[in-house]
Amino acid sequence: MRIALIHALRHSIQPIEASFARLWPNASLMNLLDDSLSADLARDGRLTDAITGRFLSLGGYAASTGADAILFTCSAFGPCIEAVARAHAPMPVLKPNAAMIEQAAAKGHRIGLLSTFAPTLVSMPPEFPASVELVPKLADGALAALDRGDRAEHDRLVVEASRDLCDCDLIALAQYSMAPAAALVAEASGRPVLTTPDSAVMKLRALLGVAG
Repeated sequence: MRIALIHALRHSIQPIEASFARLWPNASLMNLLDDSLSADLARDGRLTDAITGRFLSLGGYAASTGADAILFTCSAFGPCIEAVARAHAPMPVLKPNAAMIEQAAAKGHRIGLLSTFAPTLVSMPPEFPASVELVPKLADGALAALDRGDRAEHDRLVVEASRDLCDCDLIALAQYSMAPAAALVAEASGRPVLTTPDSAVMKLRALLGVAG
């Protein structure tokens, strides 16, 4: 099956490909990247009709290639992804965090939401059920470090921020690019850690009827 992966940050590509390699190695992947989307959202401070239109264009292109499903890896664009899902129903179109949110809500009540991209802490909380208590936390400066190619500094800042979430039942890492730091976060915080890529791959397998 062909899975279209659509990214607004180039850092998301390696973590999701690594999850597919472990959990669904025979899936056929295609990657579409427009990293100006995240830059434009940061500049504008809100999702605009123009950004939604660009998401619809990307979704349309992915569908035209014969994709069986689309997975977006950019967590700050929920309403745009919903528009793509409506346009291409019944094809599975997943938000990056939908599967992880399901898991987190089933496993804990007080959930630490750790992000490296500030707009995510605006767009993502409404996607959680009202029954959970969210504790949002920004790992300030971590994404800038990753943009410079400094993975070690990124991970250090993510781990440092996670220490403020030690009173949560679990910690959810909001960005795909954060997944490689999951083990370090778990060790520093003493909390279970959920990552978005693994959850998304398993959800797609289930939706497409691929036995695990």
